[in-house]
Amino acid sequence: MKQPEMLVAESARATPRRGLVGGPDFEFFQRRYFTPAEVAQHNVPEDLWVSYLGSVYDLTPLAHKYKGDLLLKPIVEVAGQDISHWFDPKTRDIRKHVDPLTGTLRYRTPRGRFLHVPPQLPRSDWANDFGKPWWQGVHYEVGRLSTKTRNIRIINTLTSQEHALEVGAQESMWEILHRCLPFNAHAASYTWKYEGKKLNMDYTLEENGIRDEEEEFDYLNMDSTVYTPAILLYFNDDLTEL
Repeated sequence: MKQPEMLVAESARATPRRGLVGGPDFEFFQRRYFTPAEVAQHNVPEDLWVSYLGSVYDLTPLAHKYKGDLLLKPIVEVAGQDISHWFDPKTRDIRKHVDPLTGTLRYRTPRGRFLHVPPQLPRSDWANDFGKPWWQGVHYEVGRLSTKTRNIRIINTLTSQEHALEVGAQESMWEILHRCLPFNAHAASYTWKYEGKKLNMDYTLEENGIRDEEEEFDYLNMDSTVYTPAILLYFNDDLTEL
């Protein structure tokens, strides 16, 4: 079975039903990466995301299913945050410790016991018929967490409009284009260039020669935000609606 990232990558290289413009069919396009800032926006029970061990999870259905349950409280408290410290990276399971009361190995829950974690002692009112715990498997996974983000400027040479974006360093140009759709529905009808060179939309910024110079600016005590790379969009004679 193919991995989700492989399926997305193949989709990004498929020929769409969008007239003259090559690229993915954005009606079915799925993002692979999300920045920490994007995860942080989903911080309420009605829209609850967390990240851990490099992946991003939408726990909104879980919060809806267990609405009002006190065991949901520790999860709601970390909505929009990275909770990798809850997990053992080797086993990808909740960290464990020796319980001083029972002398047995139990899940470590400093914020208090949460959903699907067994009680300290046997209890008749604990239902364990939920199947796999919510943190096991990929049921709630929506993508990967960007380990490194970059700031870029998108300049529309037709309208002179400029937009600043924070993007994942691992994202392809198609994925960055997808981010532009809310403020430019025709973004795929433009030729994307950097310093006069047409960009390969299957490549990342770095692969297109747009270097990440943030560390060099820091070393020189220079403000890197003043030198944010600018990608220029040149309109093609094609009114593509996405």
